[in-house]
Amino acid sequence: MVYEPEEGNYLEEAIEELKRVDHLIFVSLKYTRTVDVLKNVLKRLITTFGCVIDGVLGDARDEKKIMEVPLAPVKKCSALKELIPGKYDELIDFFLYLRKLDRAEYDKINEFRRHVALIAHTEDEGDVEVSIDVVTEYYRKATTLIEALTKKPED
Repeated sequence: MVYEPEEGNYLEEAIEELKRVDHLIFVSLKYTRTVDVLKNVLKRLITTFGCVIDGVLGDARDEKKIMEVPLAPVKKCSALKELIPGKYDELIDFFLYLRKLDRAEYDKINEFRRHVALIAHTEDEGDVEVSIDVVTEYYRKATTLIEALTKKPED
């Protein structure tokens, strides 16, 4: 899916996605405590960062800084790192990490209990436990990264 921004609208869409993540964590997980909700949180976080990446690359295309926006997410990340070195590196690395967790084979533990967790079997990091506390931390990190992008530079 290629996100076409409307004059900076991609940050608003990313913020809306973060609101959905907030609801999933603080309402849905509170009552359901299932791995499916954990997976949905990961997918929403990925979508949040995807909106930002697509939006920035779309703006760069409109300003004729790049010819076209790549279709593959990894190529988009590479294009963004080349276009604006340093500014989006942490966001891109976190985005790629979340994608890796989402795509990995996984097991469920403690479903319907407070310590529900998804155990992602990744090749690089081995087994990664994604629990309610972990996705809450991912949400806070995502919020911090998006807030850093929306801050106006001080004069």
